[in-house]
Amino acid sequence: QVRLVESGGGLVQAGNSLRLSCAASRRTFEDYAMGWFRQAPGKEREFLAAINLGATRTIYRDSVKGRFTISRDNAKRTAYLQMNSLKSEDTAIYYCAASLFAPSQDAGQYDYWGQGTQVTVSS
Repeated sequence: QVRLVESGGGLVQAGNSLRLSCAASRRTFEDYAMGWFRQAPGKEREFLAAINLGATRTIYRDSVKGRFTISRDNAKRTAYLQMNSLKSEDTAIYYCAASLFAPSQDAGQYDYWGQGTQVTVSS
């Protein structure tokens, strides 16, 4: 198995930026597609972005495309989510996930999940 740990969340004002990190515990990080999801209080888990093993393909939720960017550094065994122009509606717990399948918006395709990091955006 692989253990994932998110970091980089916090409290920011609307319009500012954050970069979330997801560190993987094993060298097999290179075998996985990576995804980012979020869950706001009282709402369902929501797909945000995903990236393939070689970082040659990315997919995004339409509502965040142009504001959020997913990337990965396989040498550091870390995936990232750069979030710009943050809005109060972005407040949620953000999770990273790893999949042995191709990048997907379907949470069921992911094999491992991190513990989450809180992002709070004030207006």
